[in-house]
This record gives sequence, C-alpha cells and structure tokens, in this order.
Amino acid sequence: MSDLYTGTQAAALATRWRRTVSANAAAVSRSAICHWVRRGHLTAAGLDDQNRPLYALPDIARAEKATRGRALRLVGIGTP
Repeated sequence: MSDLYTGTQAAALATRWRRTVSANAAAVSRSAICHWVRRGHLTAAGLDDQNRPLYALPDIARAEKATRGRALRLVGIGTP
C-alpha cells in the first residue's frame, strides 16, 4: 500500500504541483482539501490513530488535477 497523507500534507503536495504548473498559483489550503472531499473530488483512504482522514497520493493528484483549472482561473491565470 502506498503512503497516506494528512489533509495538511495533502495541501502541501497539491500546492507544490500547482506551482510547478504556474509560479503564481495560489497555495492549496487545508480547507480546500475539505472542500474537495465534500465535492467528491477526494476520498479518504484510511484514518490515523486519532480518526482523522488520510489520503493516498494518486487520489490527491487526481483531485488537484480536477480542480486546477478553476483554481487558476480564480487567481487570474489561464488554464495551461
């Protein structure tokens, strides 16, 4: 099984990927991860020892890609 990431770690990974596409891209926040979950873009792959959701790397990447265009448009950057 692949490594699992907390919401905060998932946000940091998604931010890094977005900034690879555009240096001016806004950071992905922990609350954005929660929005992705509520909107069905991301599902938890497990729970940590305190019952907090953990996310798999491929799922984080898919959610970031699915939401990237809108996020970049919101900060005034055209879709790549």
